[in-house]
Amino acid sequence: MSEFNDLILDDFEAPQRFEPEYAGFWIRVAAYIIDVIALYVVQIILVAVFMGSILINPGGMSDDPEAILYRLLPMYGLVLAAYWLYFALLESSAQQGTLGKMAVGIKVCDMHGQRLSFGHATGRFFAKFLSSLTLLVGYIMVAFTEKKQGLHDMVAGTFVVRK
Repeated sequence: MSEFNDLILDDFEAPQRFEPEYAGFWIRVAAYIIDVIALYVVQIILVAVFMGSILINPGGMSDDPEAILYRLLPMYGLVLAAYWLYFALLESSAQQGTLGKMAVGIKVCDMHGQRLSFGHATGRFFAKFLSSLTLLVGYIMVAFTEKKQGLHDMVAGTFVVRK
């Protein structure tokens, strides 16, 4: 029986402890700048297409600010959806990061070092609104917390680590 136990124990590997190198504030800022540039290109295209459709078919354009806002609201929704899909799809992908994160060699993971699901990445994206509502203090927290987490990372249960 002891030979059997030895054989089983030899094949068993204890789960490895997750001990990452957390990505600090400035490398995350660099990644975000790259992401903003990429997203800005997409945003310009969306705005140009939407505004072009309004100019081609002005139907009811007026000087009333409320009417103009209602005509532009769908464009803002498309831009928000583009940002959400960009972050959620890429951070839940096999690369675990956006173009900016890939460029600087960092990735997003859960508390166990695993890849995020699309739903988890979506939660992280929308938690960023909390970091923004705190006058960006939620982002600045990355520079001062032990595990380099922003408020949105703490809320979502995520880390940004070096690859």
